[in-house]
Amino acid sequence: MAIYHCCIKIIKRSEGRSAVAAAAYRSGERLINEWDGMTHDYTKKRGIVHTGILLPSHAPSEFQDRSALWNSVEKIEKSRDAQLAREIEIALPVELDRQEQISLVRAYVRDNFVAAGMCADFAVHDKGDGNPHVHIMLTMRPLKANGEWGAKCRKEYDLDEYGQRIRLPGGAFKSHRVNTTDWNEQAKAEEWRAAWAECANHALKQKGLSERIDHRSYARQGVEQIPTVHMGVAATQMERQGLVTEKGSVNREIAAQNKLLKEIKARITRLYNWSKEQSKQPGEKRSVLEQLQQAQNAAKPTTIYGKVKALKENAAIFNFLMENGIASMQELYEKISAMNSDYYALRGEIVNAERQIAKFNERLSMWEQFSENKAIHKRLSNIKPNMRDTFSEKHRAELILFDAAAKYFGDLKASGETITLQKWRAEVGRLTAYKDEQYQRMKAMREDIKAVEKIRKTADALTKTENSKKKEQHEI
Repeated sequence: MAIYHCCIKIIKRSEGRSAVAAAAYRSGERLINEWDGMTHDYTKKRGIVHTGILLPSHAPSEFQDRSALWNSVEKIEKSRDAQLAREIEIALPVELDRQEQISLVRAYVRDNFVAAGMCADFAVHDKGDGNPHVHIMLTMRPLKANGEWGAKCRKEYDLDEYGQRIRLPGGAFKSHRVNTTDWNEQAKAEEWRAAWAECANHALKQKGLSERIDHRSYARQGVEQIPTVHMGVAATQMERQGLVTEKGSVNREIAAQNKLLKEIKARITRLYNWSKEQSKQPGEKRSVLEQLQQAQNAAKPTTIYGKVKALKENAAIFNFLMENGIASMQELYEKISAMNSDYYALRGEIVNAERQIAKFNERLSMWEQFSENKAIHKRLSNIKPNMRDTFSEKHRAELILFDAAAKYFGDLKASGETITLQKWRAEVGRLTAYKDEQYQRMKAMREDIKAVEKIRKTADALTKTENSKKKEQHEI
């Protein structure tokens, strides 16, 4: 079935990444990054079925060459924490054939990004494992009419009530930075995500298919399902080679948990709908126990095994009815309604706990990254100015990781949060224990569900027998 997956990320130099390396990996080509001299060779990479570059009309023609395009980006970005490119990873509908998938991608890229002035480099991947997808790399800077790179932002002076510049005590004029495009705004990302769903659904409809996708999150759709964690290239490759990774284990646990949630929801929903219908039957005065006794008498097992099995089942049903004080179909319906409510409450608690655990684990992981590279950063500040460039180049990766972690915690502090490692670890432990407790409660619901399913089976058998007798009498 068609699934929705549209992940938008920024390729940042501060994370040790490069646009050239990313483009080489996605396209399966050999590219040299002229900024740092590194060669990135992915010509042996499998599963790349189509690549393409789409450009605005005023873009230089040499940008049709992948190396020229992304080396131009690397060259124009001077800082070590520069944002180099935007990447969008999208799952393609398996219901469409290859040419339909490519046409869909080209139309989406052309209408939403190239039309806005971005250069786009895309690669369709499909290893035949049922997961066709496309990687779309987009430039971050606007292009001028002459084909040169423009600025990401500009300076604007603040004005007083008379329209005059405001002079600061130091003599300079008060100003602020204004982005030259709206491409980094959150609303724009939402617009692109919605546009993909619209484009894909249109293509599915044109083919006469009923499948549809929804760009909204589980929470916004009212679906409380635990999202899996992002594996990353390294972990994915290790898992494919049969090597167990921590992220892979987490995702397998989450998959099992989601399977349980889905299973119980389906079973409860079926029972809820059935009991609701039964409770509305007019003129039904017999108790549940009377109906079960009648059904038992109508279908007596003849073998010892059958008799023993029937006794066990009847005992389980009887205990369930007695423990819950159920005598009528209306009371059974009320019990199932309560089970249904309990299920949704438990599911919400589990999902919320999992999301909180992910949040605190991310903070702890970033703190580890900060701590591991702090010494290198400190050494840099103590080195003589004429030696700093050499040291920075030698420890480029460590410094980039430190800067990324420092920015993460800077943003965290700016939002009003305090850095409390002990508290975060304690919260992970508490939430994990709480989540596991709720799962045990969820699993325990299976026994009640099983008992009600047996009641339904017996009641349905009785109804079938009675209908058969009525038919025979009518024929006579």
